[in-house]
Amino acid sequence: MSKEEKRRLGNQVLEMFDHAYSNYMEHAYPADELMPLTCRGRVRGQEPSRGDVDDALGKFSLTLIDTLDTLVVLNKTKEFEEAVKKVIKDVNLDNDIVVSVFETNIRVLGGLLGGHSVAIMLKEKGEYMQWYNGELLHMAKELGYKLLPAFNTTSGLPYPRVNLKFGVRHPEARTGTETDTCTACAGTLILEFAALSRFTGTSIFEEYARKALDFIWEKRQRSSNLVGVTINIHTGDWVRKDSGVGAGIDSYYEYLLKAYVLLGDDSFLERFNTHYDAIMRYISQPPLLLDVHIHKPMLNARTWMDSLLAFFPGLQVLKGDIRPAIETHEMLYQVIKKHNFLPEAFTTDFRVHWAQHPLRPEFAESTYFLYKATGDPYYLEVGKTLIENLNKYARVPCGFAAMKDVRTGSHEDRMDSFFLAEMFKYLYLLFADKEDMIFDIEDYIFTTEAHLLPLWLSTTNQTISKKNTTTEYTELDDSNFDWTCPNTQILFPNDPMFAQSIREPLKNVVDKSCPRGISRAEESLGSGPKPPLRARDFMASNPEHLEILKKMGVSLIHLKDGRVQLVQHAVQAASSLDAEDGLRFMQEMIELSSQQQKEQQLPPRAVQIVSHPFFGRVVLTAGPAQFGMDLSKHKAGTRGFVATIKPYNGCSEITNPEAVKEKIALMQRGQCMFAEKARNIQKAGAIGGIVIDDNEGSSSDTAPLFQMAGDGKNTDDITIPMLFLFNKEGNIILDAIREYEAVEVLLSDKAKDRDLEMENMDQKLSENDSHKQNSEEATSASQDGGAVSEEPEEGENSDVADPDSLSPAHADSDTVSNLNQDSYVPETDEASAPEPACTQGDNQPQEQKTETESNSKVNWDNKVQPMESILADWNEDIEAFEMMEKDEL
Repeated sequence: MSKEEKRRLGNQVLEMFDHAYSNYMEHAYPADELMPLTCRGRVRGQEPSRGDVDDALGKFSLTLIDTLDTLVVLNKTKEFEEAVKKVIKDVNLDNDIVVSVFETNIRVLGGLLGGHSVAIMLKEKGEYMQWYNGELLHMAKELGYKLLPAFNTTSGLPYPRVNLKFGVRHPEARTGTETDTCTACAGTLILEFAALSRFTGTSIFEEYARKALDFIWEKRQRSSNLVGVTINIHTGDWVRKDSGVGAGIDSYYEYLLKAYVLLGDDSFLERFNTHYDAIMRYISQPPLLLDVHIHKPMLNARTWMDSLLAFFPGLQVLKGDIRPAIETHEMLYQVIKKHNFLPEAFTTDFRVHWAQHPLRPEFAESTYFLYKATGDPYYLEVGKTLIENLNKYARVPCGFAAMKDVRTGSHEDRMDSFFLAEMFKYLYLLFADKEDMIFDIEDYIFTTEAHLLPLWLSTTNQTISKKNTTTEYTELDDSNFDWTCPNTQILFPNDPMFAQSIREPLKNVVDKSCPRGISRAEESLGSGPKPPLRARDFMASNPEHLEILKKMGVSLIHLKDGRVQLVQHAVQAASSLDAEDGLRFMQEMIELSSQQQKEQQLPPRAVQIVSHPFFGRVVLTAGPAQFGMDLSKHKAGTRGFVATIKPYNGCSEITNPEAVKEKIALMQRGQCMFAEKARNIQKAGAIGGIVIDDNEGSSSDTAPLFQMAGDGKNTDDITIPMLFLFNKEGNIILDAIREYEAVEVLLSDKAKDRDLEMENMDQKLSENDSHKQNSEEATSASQDGGAVSEEPEEGENSDVADPDSLSPAHADSDTVSNLNQDSYVPETDEASAPEPACTQGDNQPQEQKTETESNSKVNWDNKVQPMESILADWNEDIEAFEMMEKDEL
């Protein structure tokens, strides 16, 4: 993008801000918010109640306070000076009104502190604000004291609401009876409260915020290291036990990392890294981020995502983990290109779940951070798209109006304060060069509301002892700090194609076209009615079968741990008949998978490196194949040197047969069926094959055993043994090849005794060898790198459902089936997931604000459980899902 284009877009952002800000000041001020369709202010009590949304309004000119530091970022210093004078003169914080502690903290307290931060900066520069004497800070301190009564609980977690005039327990307060709060509500205080303490020297604010964070950390689920969405402020019990990175939790994680940046306390970084490891292990299924249960983190709690998780790629940039940030951001961008805006919630196959869009800025925030990290001009084009969509679809004569339904383009009479506070700030910074700014933005950290707090606060008024409480609860190793890097101007200055190479595989992840579905009634007009698809006939590689699944409201998702998830949304079926067929199909699949799992419980196999300098000391756990040579019947196994094939995926004729002949072929998982790979290498003369998982970082330590299934055809022609290695174990062999070239392995049903005679001979020959030390180091590294000599422990996938639990009575609820990819033979496709489907009704506003999620989930494992345990697990899951029926963003 040319400098002229960047400058034009930056100026366009300024014009858009002026349009929104001037209309607020002209038609709404001193009201809290502008109602852009009716050109008037929203005053609490004078308009119909919107429930919890109105808790942000406190008759304190919310939008103006929230926008203060945005004015300075956009170089509107004169307007800022006038706005500060208005706030000092007009705003009253002593109103008899109940407000949200969370919203008031991030918007009003944060706005006052951000305004104070830039005011003293301008005063120091000498041109503006020479009259300023800390008035905004005095107001912030007054507000801080008005929020403190909310912390009067035994746990230290604040009440969710407080009366600005009467506090919490006062008879006239009209609050204080609540028992629950969200994790983000209690965990998003530390930046503002600590800044208030550091600015004023009054330590009580930081102490209270730290106490709340400490309590949440103590109450995390210890085995998964995840936190729930809602917690009881008195007992600390989790009320809602689902966990994600979106609504209800989002800014808790954000504030742990940013508290480390601002305050320099290592314990916050340790906590964040511990949580982040759990997020990437359970919640992240690139490019998706799906909620799970904190006690059963392998069990998905939702089939949809909310728009607030769009902040997470930006947080990952601060963490330094760029790859998943690019992946998730690209997925979100494609959803935006499909719907013009990010819906409040959307399903795993990218349909609208909740169609509102209140002009949220989180995606713009992540776009800005990714551009800063990569320097990739692609993100400038993303910002340009956001600007165009706002002007085309949200701009109205009196400002910008929230979208009531992104599918129809209908508006809502609403322009939240965060639109001015955040959206224009991030968009302007995206296109601004350093010379366009009157101060260095790198000297500040953004709060969750994008307010600016100066980094020099870390060394000012450190009244809190930096006692590290984290390691009392968890053991941490160096891996918890992987990817934590310093903030640099551009992380990849020498590789502008880095981000593009990650985005490329995701370019078609969201289906852009929605072909009109054909109902069964229409089919019957053709060659007669077709019988419904049966589970035993289903093949995931058959496009016709996938189309039938779409019509039945069933979608297919390939999870990163190798499992396939089938999800049925009855309301998304083409007709009621198709919905019934879908339910029947799901029941058949449950029964079929359960039956085949019993029949095909193959034990793990072993890949043993037997050549110098390993001599059988390195044994890797491998998954078996349901075709080819049965190693349990060939006790000697198959021994040979390994060779990498070309093409590496093995999906076409092997082009280097001379290197593969009489060897064990190494290949990468993906792009075709396992059986097809086996036939290709067998034709090239290989005596065996090892498929290495393409999912970076996967390991038999953490993932369930993977069995390679056939392609639904007769596989008797495959006679060589085939084994599957996860990525971590596969890399051990690849590393050995790079170092020693000739690497010999043994494929067997279990590890054989080490070749002690050859090992001793090698040691004698190597006594005076200068490479002896290197060999021993290589051996040690190989063993430390994941050598396994015993069967891996079973993963968390031990939830077994009674197939009879799914009855036709569940026809109106979502049915979800989690299947190991090896659980059923004909339909397992080890290629990448099929393109998501759209239904005929995709453009019709069918979705309601909430969707019943009485989900029926099943997950088979190799363990056999007694029926009482099975039913107990099943009932526990049903209760969890019933609780989520009340779920609203």
